[in-house]
Amino acid sequence: MEKKSVVFLGSKPIGYHCLDYMLQQAPALHIEVKGILTQENANFGEGYSLRQLAESHQVPVISSLSEMPEVDILYSVQYHEILKQQDINKANQIAVNLHMAPLPEYRGCNQFSFAILDQKTEFGTTIHRMDAGIDHGDILFEQRFPIPEQCWVNDLYQLTFDASLNLFQRTLTDIINGNYTPIPQLNYEPLRGSSMHYRKEIKAIKELDISWDKEKIHRHIRATAMPGFEPPYFLMGDQKIYCSKTWQ
Repeated sequence: MEKKSVVFLGSKPIGYHCLDYMLQQAPALHIEVKGILTQENANFGEGYSLRQLAESHQVPVISSLSEMPEVDILYSVQYHEILKQQDINKANQIAVNLHMAPLPEYRGCNQFSFAILDQKTEFGTTIHRMDAGIDHGDILFEQRFPIPEQCWVNDLYQLTFDASLNLFQRTLTDIINGNYTPIPQLNYEPLRGSSMHYRKEIKAIKELDISWDKEKIHRHIRATAMPGFEPPYFLMGDQKIYCSKTWQ
């Protein structure tokens, strides 16, 4: 059986674990990982270095999208750059993205925070075909789950992380072999709605207002108090009064 070629684009712990699984399964799946593109983030430690993982498997680390070769499949998991159509066209079979949120409800960034602010009762993770839009292409696979009551953003992140890794692992063979039925996101928008959020929005929702009712304040704290990042706060003159959960 002729091997299919893959380029993996990713970062963060979820990208590391997905790449690790792909490399372990490569012989059984009859694929060759021709290279990876990544952005190292010191916040996650060397234990999640995709570069080191790739190098340990003798997989080339590609420095830029312009140097990416043509392959059968492009697979993106938390990659930091938006691919242009000319990049997507380098995938002869398909370019796919694992988006750690339900689609089309939450495109873009900070999806965990906004789901809590929106008082959603369900969340999820999605594998979709990549196109020139942001998190816009046809849905291939998804996994959804209930959001626990009074959920904090780090807990929702962990639930989504676990669901995302599970979805990646159980559908990888189908992605490689082309066993999927693409469903346009437009088909779901009347029922599910849609939104787009950008990285810069997180600053605004972290600033609390003393005039809000208790429930709204607590909801904003739950939605934005993520370990490792600036906590939500009240602004008293020029001073920030931070609020956060006590982490065990």
